[in-house]
Amino acid sequence: MRVLLDTHAFRWLNNEPEKCPGNVLDICQNPQTTLLLSLASVWEIQVKYQLGKLPLQVPVRELIETSQFEYGLQLLSIQPRHVYVLENLPDHHRDPFDRLLIAQALSEEIPLVTADRNISRYPLKVVWG
Repeated sequence: MRVLLDTHAFRWLNNEPEKCPGNVLDICQNPQTTLLLSLASVWEIQVKYQLGKLPLQVPVRELIETSQFEYGLQLLSIQPRHVYVLENLPDHHRDPFDRLLIAQALSEEIPLVTADRNISRYPLKVVWG
């Protein structure tokens, strides 16, 4: 199974796993699961870190590389087909990072691991509690 992690889900899995429901931990810790993190999330983490809105214990690069090594995390690049999905995406969610994650999950036909209730208004599979 392949799943795309929302930015907060990625951070919680790494720093505060107690914030994740048991089913999310089970899926993410299953060796059969391929964890994907969008480059949009990497960008969002870097932007928020630089603005002082997101404290980190290590630089963004180290956070990502450690997760790749420890969890087999794979980065999902942003492809034109992902961006094209945005054209027909309803305006239920205004955050541009989240909208791109939704478009990627739809385009790749994979579940999105997120606690964001607004995202469940889109026609995609959401994994959370």
